[in-house]
Amino acid sequence: MINSVLHALDTSSTDALRTVFLDRDGVINQKMPEGQYVRSWEEFKLLTGVPEAIARLNKAGLRVIVVSNQRGIALGLYSDSDVRSIRTTLQKTLAERDAHVDAFYFCPHDKKQCNCRKPLPGLFNQAAVDFPDVATYSSAIIGDSLSDIEFGLRLGMRTVFIKGDQEQRKSQANRAAELAQICVPNLPRAVGALLRRIE
Repeated sequence: MINSVLHALDTSSTDALRTVFLDRDGVINQKMPEGQYVRSWEEFKLLTGVPEAIARLNKAGLRVIVVSNQRGIALGLYSDSDVRSIRTTLQKTLAERDAHVDAFYFCPHDKKQCNCRKPLPGLFNQAAVDFPDVATYSSAIIGDSLSDIEFGLRLGMRTVFIKGDQEQRKSQANRAAELAQICVPNLPRAVGALLRRIE
């Protein structure tokens, strides 16, 4: 099945890229150790070069959407309002550097409780309601876990895996790197790779 999806991605490579989906933790901000969660802006550590990378996507005319699993809500460690507060402050921080995210979607559920926890497609479906012109064949996902890459592959998106900090990498990261079309160390490099393919 994955091979057929990869073939579809290869044959659609001439389709214009219009939307870039970003995971949050490990892509935009520093990932917490396994089993720990970012609960507030004070714990949210923006990674180097992220505002500039997002600004590059904005200037290229690409829609930027963040899709994030936030299981900590289901575990009672923080609330959905905490996630939204981080989002608001992040947008203000990005705006100071001429960057913005067009939309944020997150899954607040525990495992096997919904269809919006990546790699399931629910977060993409939510985005498609708000942006009717969003299409999988003209989208890419940039993430740092197998669930991110499987999310993109199942939908037929371009896939970019961020290797990130070796000590913070999730299990099955090697499998994610094998499956992704592009494998890079961080978001600035991911954006550079995507933009080179459409320039």
